[in-house]
Amino acid sequence: MANVFPRWTNFVPIKIALCIVMVVAAAITFFVYYANPEAQRVGYQPTQPIPFSHVVHAGQLGMDCRYCHSFVEESGHANVPSANTCWNCHQHVKTDSPKLEPLRAAVDKNFEGYTGAPIEWVKVHNSPDYVKFDHSAHVNRGVSCVSCHGRIDEMEVVHQDQSHTMGWCLDCHRAPENHLRPIEEVTNMAYDAEEYLKTEAGQKLVEHAEACGYKASITNQQELGAFLRSQWTIGPKESCFTCHR
Repeated sequence: MANVFPRWTNFVPIKIALCIVMVVAAAITFFVYYANPEAQRVGYQPTQPIPFSHVVHAGQLGMDCRYCHSFVEESGHANVPSANTCWNCHQHVKTDSPKLEPLRAAVDKNFEGYTGAPIEWVKVHNSPDYVKFDHSAHVNRGVSCVSCHGRIDEMEVVHQDQSHTMGWCLDCHRAPENHLRPIEEVTNMAYDAEEYLKTEAGQKLVEHAEACGYKASITNQQELGAFLRSQWTIGPKESCFTCHR
């Protein structure tokens, strides 16, 4: 009896299986690449109720981050400023600007649209509930705002600059010398280690290191960070329990 199906049909099941494997592999690759914080969160830039310009405030005016985010040195959380904090300046500066109507509605009782309701700022950086991150522990050990948030002073509208993934955090914990800087330079957005070491404060730090018997040279960020790491006895943990509480 003649064959009902031609010989090439013997390979159809194998071809179908290969196609299924390729489709599944492509789907997994797509998910892994696009469904992670680096792809989903980096660049996230929500519209805020008031178009607050960090370029103007932190850049041109040189305002210290801690004036608005006043808890970062003492708390695990970086607070957003209350309406009263903004009003301390803006009751005298550009008070009648239409952009500031949400602020006046929150705090100015003479404003016809006054409600007393707080400004509903949209959070940009969100960590999962199971992740413990303590701002004070990092800021008080020389980790700058720039390391996690980028050059905020150059952002007209704040966006997420870094992925804040577990791997990203571990990279810093494994080599903190790449980020450590003198405490007084933590909020200096334009800080450069090599330029800092040329200043009077930088020279005093090098002299202090020599007086302490520190033998290694200090000429760049890694060397400066290594000295600060040894000076402050910084040994970041890498266990799961460090952040997952």
